[in-house]
Amino acid sequence: MILVTGATGNVGRQVVAQLVAAGEPVRALSRHPERAGWPDGVERVAGDLTQELPAGLFAGVDALYLFPEPSRVDEVVADAAAAGVRHAVVLSSMAAGASDEGLEVLQRRHLDVERAVEASPLTWTHVRPGMFMTNTLGWAESVRTADVVRDPYPDATAAPVHEADIAAVAVAALLEPDRHAGRAYALTGPEALSQRDRVRVLAEVLGRPVRFEERSREQARAALLTNPWMNERLADSLLDMLAASSGVREGAVLPGVRDVLGRAPLDFATWVDEHRAAFTATA
Repeated sequence: MILVTGATGNVGRQVVAQLVAAGEPVRALSRHPERAGWPDGVERVAGDLTQELPAGLFAGVDALYLFPEPSRVDEVVADAAAAGVRHAVVLSSMAAGASDEGLEVLQRRHLDVERAVEASPLTWTHVRPGMFMTNTLGWAESVRTADVVRDPYPDATAAPVHEADIAAVAVAALLEPDRHAGRAYALTGPEALSQRDRVRVLAEVLGRPVRFEERSREQARAALLTNPWMNERLADSLLDMLAASSGVREGAVLPGVRDVLGRAPLDFATWVDEHRAAFTATA
């Protein structure tokens, strides 16, 4: 049995589906499992990593996919180990392995989870993606309604990674823990893309013009701070990352996905095609 926490997240949902497709028994934890839409056969459990977990959650579980929630991670990992869980795959972040002090806000939550697992009796694998392709959904409303993307730093560059590839690496580590124990995989997509490049690909796949309209840093910061999960330090860190990556393509693409899966990562055009409805106005 494999336990998937954060099982309705962008990656967790994919982990559940891929494990089921591989024929593995899956127990999925979510605050609202009734809304999940998981495949048939998944054992659904209501729970929250920030709260006391349901009794028996880890019973019969061999491996754990751990969403990066640091508030009770020591208790969660201790309970898992006491119940006989042997391996944990942590959804982390490339920021966890960076030395840039500007990433401190992003590093902390992921490092706290990584270190708690490393200090436990469990073997572990850390999955450290860079920018998610699914972050592009933040542009969906303006593209859908006005065919425009408004953001700062048009030349900010990353190699965004498909959430299905992140999940596939996690699934590989869950299914073959001996092979992947003690490894931390930095994951990117196959190509370095500036923000302008991503808008160009959006337009090509959607088959209509989409323009990039540059925002000032101050405008972007104000927009970020409208999100309830955002704070000023995190907003500044995110904007600093964009500024620092402007025009920087060297080193953006890393081999983690290919090393684990033996194939090239999925490209951004594929992701856009899969999500074209989000960027298309309904008649």
